[in-house]
Amino acid sequence: MPTPRETSLTALHARLSALPVTALRGDVLPERVPAAGLMILRDGEPGEPEVTLSPLRYHYQHRAEIEAVVQGTARDAAFDTLCASIGTALATDRTLGGLCDWVEADAPRPVDLPVEGAASLKAAVITVVLHYSLADPLA
Repeated sequence: MPTPRETSLTALHARLSALPVTALRGDVLPERVPAAGLMILRDGEPGEPEVTLSPLRYHYQHRAEIEAVVQGTARDAAFDTLCASIGTALATDRTLGGLCDWVEADAPRPVDLPVEGAASLKAAVITVVLHYSLADPLA
């Protein structure tokens, strides 16, 4: 049975997979970026939890990461559209169907990456913070 942490990450990946771009989880950057763009969800770090007693609960602010990448001549507009679609997908249900207390994304910091013999890539890591509580840090 998957842990609440894994269930939340799976739900986030499913939400991203509904967008009209390729959404991978934990994969390496492929040699070719699809025309619509590419997202790679990284599990990230749960960080140190805040602990409350009676009942014992561990409150996490898990920082997952989305690597967003576009390529092509209109990459600035495509990147902007990709980031906006991620924001809209998260705003649709900030609890991922009740799996998290709250989900929010940090603003991206885009960079242009030159590619020899091809159009450069525009990419950013978008941190998505999953707020959730567990009764056991290993659950």
